[in-house]
Amino acid sequence: MHHLGATRSCLKPDHLLQTPDTFVRIPLPGSMGVEFIVHAGPQLGANFTQMTAEFSVGGTLGPAPAQRFVYVLEGELDLVIGGNRHLLGTAGFAYLPTGTDCSVTAMGAAKAALIEKVYEPDTNGPIPAVVISNESSVAEVPLMGDSSLRVRSLMPDTDAYDFAVNTMTYDPGAGLSMVEIHVMEHGLLMLEGGGIYRLGDSWYPVEAGDFIWMAPYCPQWFGAIGKKPAKYLIYKDWRRHPLGA
Repeated sequence: MHHLGATRSCLKPDHLLQTPDTFVRIPLPGSMGVEFIVHAGPQLGANFTQMTAEFSVGGTLGPAPAQRFVYVLEGELDLVIGGNRHLLGTAGFAYLPTGTDCSVTAMGAAKAALIEKVYEPDTNGPIPAVVISNESSVAEVPLMGDSSLRVRSLMPDTDAYDFAVNTMTYDPGAGLSMVEIHVMEHGLLMLEGGGIYRLGDSWYPVEAGDFIWMAPYCPQWFGAIGKKPAKYLIYKDWRRHPLGA
């Protein structure tokens, strides 16, 4: 079916909205039985990469060139580290520091969000460790006291880690209390529901499956619309001085 060039996707200097109708899948070296949708990377101006990995049965990830965060969107992944096996089901996640010797294999057809970033060491010297858990094990916290907007922090909030990954859930009609403008950049994957996102001076309808990149200082705001909650997975660089010191 032809759509005559119509799409909700939009690229501007300080943000990208990428919708599933524009996704292009590619192979990457070292991975077998996996196709990747590269949402954000240095070519976009991002200081990290974010991808969706789509696994066929028995598909395996290749080694990461940097620290890697894996969040299971569908299916199950078998993670083996040092002979120890961990089964990650839907909403299971793992943080793997740079150079972690491990394997990631799909038990059946599966899909996962991958975030990779070159590690920025803290001058005080703490070293990040492997993190393996499931989102359901992380407590929800109201954002700024608003119980209609809840956050789960999936990464430890200590100086050893230079980025954060959260899920945010909005009840229908809930929205951020302010337009945010800040030094962090974001990668955001809509998981459930939908709403309206302000990015820069533009307003976009968004829904589950959409990806958004926000550059540092991009004005941003979201409000949930519909009869069910809206939820997204969001990355930000964190706990490092802007000068890299």
